[in-house]
Amino acid sequence: MIVRLLFMFSLVLVLCTGLQAQTDSTVTKNMGDRRSGNISKTPIAPLSSSKPDTLKKSTVAPNVHSPKKAALYSALLPGAGQIYNRKYWKVGLLAAGTGALIYSLQFNQRNYTLFKSELIKRQQGLTDQNTDLVKYSDANLNELQDFYHRNRDLTIAGMALLYAMNIIDATVDAHFFDFNINDDLSLRVRPEPVYSSLTTFPVAGLGLTLHF
Repeated sequence: MIVRLLFMFSLVLVLCTGLQAQTDSTVTKNMGDRRSGNISKTPIAPLSSSKPDTLKKSTVAPNVHSPKKAALYSALLPGAGQIYNRKYWKVGLLAAGTGALIYSLQFNQRNYTLFKSELIKRQQGLTDQNTDLVKYSDANLNELQDFYHRNRDLTIAGMALLYAMNIIDATVDAHFFDFNINDDLSLRVRPEPVYSSLTTFPVAGLGLTLHF
C-alpha cells in the first residue's frame, strides 16, 4: 500500500514538473520574441458597412420640355417645333397651308405682271401686244391689274401670319406638353333645388360641379 502511494506521488510530481517546464519554455520564447521585435500581429480587417450611402444623390436634371426650344425650332424651320412637340399631324396641315399660299402667290404675281405689261404696251403704242387680251379694254386691264396686285399682297400677309402662328402654336403646345389632363377634370350639370327666403317651397334650378 505504501509502495503504491509512493508510486502515484512520484508520477504526479513528474507530470507537474513537465508541465511547469513547458510553461517556462513558452514564457521564455514570448519574452524573446518581444525583445527581438518579432511579435506577430494579426491585421484587423476594417468593418464593412452594409448600409448604402444615402448622402449621394443623383444630380441629373430632369428632362423638361422647353417652350423656348420649340419656338426656336419653328422660327428656323416651320414645322420643326411641332415635330419637337410630337404633334406630327400639324406638320401636314402646315405644309398644306404653305403650299396653297405659295401657289396663290405665284398665280397672282403672274396675272398681275401679265395685265400690267399689257396695259403699258397699249399706253406706249407698242405692236407686240397679246392677242388673247384684245377683248379687255384699258379700264379692264387696270382693274385686273389692281385685283391681282391686291391678292398678291394679301397672300404675302397670309404667309407672314402663317409663319407667326406656326411659332405661337409650337410655343403653346410646349407649355402644355407636360400638363396632366385626366378623367377627373370634368364639368357636371344636374338639376338641384334652390332655396330662397322669398318662397316657401324650393324652386327648380341647375347645379354646376367642376371636378379637377
